[in-house]
Amino acid sequence: MQQKIAHVWAREILDSRGNPTVEVELTIGEHIASASVPSGASTGQHEAHELRDNDPARYDGLGVLQAVAHVNEDISKEIIGQALDQNKLDNLLIKLDGTPDKHRLGANAILAVSMAFARAMALAQNQELYAYLGELVQTTHFTLPQPLINIINGGKHADSGLDIQEFMLIPKDFVLFRDKIRVGSEIFHTLKDILHKANYAVGVGDEGGFAPHLESNEQALDLMVRAISEAGYTTDQVRIGLDAAASSFYKDGAYHLNAAKPPQKLTADELLAWYQKLNHAYPLNILEDGFAEDDWAGFQSLNTQLGKQLLIVGDDLTVTNTKRIELAIQKQAINAVLIKLNQIGTVTETLAAINLTKQAGWQPIISHRSGETTDTFIADLAVGTAAPYLKSGSMSRGERIAKYDRLLVIEDKISG
Repeated sequence: MQQKIAHVWAREILDSRGNPTVEVELTIGEHIASASVPSGASTGQHEAHELRDNDPARYDGLGVLQAVAHVNEDISKEIIGQALDQNKLDNLLIKLDGTPDKHRLGANAILAVSMAFARAMALAQNQELYAYLGELVQTTHFTLPQPLINIINGGKHADSGLDIQEFMLIPKDFVLFRDKIRVGSEIFHTLKDILHKANYAVGVGDEGGFAPHLESNEQALDLMVRAISEAGYTTDQVRIGLDAAASSFYKDGAYHLNAAKPPQKLTADELLAWYQKLNHAYPLNILEDGFAEDDWAGFQSLNTQLGKQLLIVGDDLTVTNTKRIELAIQKQAINAVLIKLNQIGTVTETLAAINLTKQAGWQPIISHRSGETTDTFIADLAVGTAAPYLKSGSMSRGERIAKYDRLLVIEDKISG
């Protein structure tokens, strides 16, 4: 279905880290919708280009006034008055930008328009956003995703000193989404009590997980297992996921684990052996970005050794890009793909990445970014595409909880 765009307007707002990002309002008929884009700290070099002003006099160079101007000038001239559907809009934006990585207009400018259009189209058709997105990919049965709840932050998301970026709870042995969220919250608060009693800091990192200065990555896992038990659950009911974000500790051909005592400099084979040791010692289900973003051989070895036991997830490796996902399929490097809207820059391309992942028999995991907004688009995206997993952060920080709360609303809608 095509609809005419009556108005579009962008502005500079702040994300959850207090850095600028782009928000767009778009009008179709009498329906006004808005969308805002997130920003990552641990970003892959193959991601679509996030346009920043680089003006040291504003926000340390992180302003997005150029991206805002591109929406209000270049893009608005092309789309206002046009009758478009999602595919036509997104392809028009891609063509207007004219670069492989969207660096002329900025993926942040393009994505904000694409998301706002999707939301306005849903309103114009009297649909929930997840239903609108579901029609685009022909979803016949809506389901709630399994939440991956970040409970301890490391890497670039905190100053904890931990090498692994995310330590996640996976409350699997529960039917209802609301019960999975309840269990995650109970374990989160149990861990807080454990840390507090042991005189560790209980402040949180970018994604809402705790960021204590621990002696090792293994100690973080030990604390998680203890918190699961003391909250009244077993590690059969609640498993653990890791986002190593290995690109962040890869340098000069080696992997540097600075949280180890003493610090270690590992080859790819030695890093794989460490992951195998962790998998043997702890109740792992997911390992994301276990190797650097272009270490295809490392990923292939990891998938060969652990792919039948764990979800081996590509994020920096695949960056929601169908060309990178196709290469991963050819190399059998992973068996799951992280999906981030702003890595690729349009709703249509994101849906294509999800479809390609499913066609390979792999698992798509819808994900937030470390610099988030209160926009809940990814919650509807997960339901609309029947994605099996969602990463939205921890059980604290409003920009993380907003996604979970939206899913609680959706659960009522699709079950009632």
